[in-house]
Amino acid sequence: MILTGNAITEAVDRGDIVIDPFLSSHVNPNSYNYRLGPDIHCVQASGDPHSGVLQSRLEPVGGRCLLRKGQLYLGHTLERIGSNRYVTSLIGRSSIGRLGLFVQLSADLGHCGAVHRWTLELLPTIDIYVYPGQIIGQVSFWSAMGDVLAYQGWYGRHDRPMPSKLHTSIEGHAEIREPG
Repeated sequence: MILTGNAITEAVDRGDIVIDPFLSSHVNPNSYNYRLGPDIHCVQASGDPHSGVLQSRLEPVGGRCLLRKGQLYLGHTLERIGSNRYVTSLIGRSSIGRLGLFVQLSADLGHCGAVHRWTLELLPTIDIYVYPGQIIGQVSFWSAMGDVLAYQGWYGRHDRPMPSKLHTSIEGHAEIREPG
């Protein structure tokens, strides 16, 4: 079952959900609006399938960052979000999608026990400015059925945008190819 906005607020008050900082004005009927953090990185293929991807950090100009059409970026939530009791699900806001920016393309499910600033996958379909601190997505919380095993993975230990570690995994090897 999904938690309602009131249930999210109550769970934050009890300490069952972490949203830090928490703003009651960001609570929706079944979710919480999260904001874009200050670290945004442009992702580029390195050309070496064993080294993964290269990242370069965008520096805001005039308080905003220009995301270029078709280029993948990694950002993060401003808030630390998670729970030892509930499963998180992060998605973009429809209002942001209607502007041409896809947020959280593939990794929307968070595991119990992972409490951190979540890496966001940002893919613009047009050139678009984003502003660190702007509301960019929403997180919902779901009850877990059965025994809850706390997430122990690598991605849940970081508060900044984290690149893929797939190239370091034998069973999950992915080859990155340059276009052409």
